[in-house]
Amino acid sequence: MTTKDFNQCVDTHADGIYRFILKNIRDEDAARDIVQDAYTKMWEKHENITARKSKSYLYTAAYHTMIDYIRKQKRFFGSDAELEKQKSYEHGYSDLQEVLHEALDTLNEVQKSVLLLRDYEGYSYKEIGEIVDLNESQVKVYIYRARVSMKKYIGSMELVI
Repeated sequence: MTTKDFNQCVDTHADGIYRFILKNIRDEDAARDIVQDAYTKMWEKHENITARKSKSYLYTAAYHTMIDYIRKQKRFFGSDAELEKQKSYEHGYSDLQEVLHEALDTLNEVQKSVLLLRDYEGYSYKEIGEIVDLNESQVKVYIYRARVSMKKYIGSMELVI
């Protein structure tokens, strides 16, 4: 990969990767750091990466960096704090987006990531599989389970609105 290819990759994919990471962790500063780390990792290995594979490599690096960040946060803050937060949260929704964010937060990292990559970013099953190191069948199963889980969480839209 040349410097020109790398710069074009930054221009083309930075916003999409940032949106994907931000949707998962909801921390703007951490999302910027994760995207920057992904580009740093890609630059360190730019000689071994072709321009055609840059998007896949970049999303994979960002995904794995994000998972490491999430695990580190869980270790640091503990899972008990998250359970208490969920128990004490009052469901006073002001719009549909809040309901969807709340439902997304109930999913595990893999389900949330594959669902966002498919429905929010529009990637194919094959591309998602390359990013999260799963085969297409596994991706489809995770997406299905995530949608079922969200449907159960949200329930009837008439009750939400």
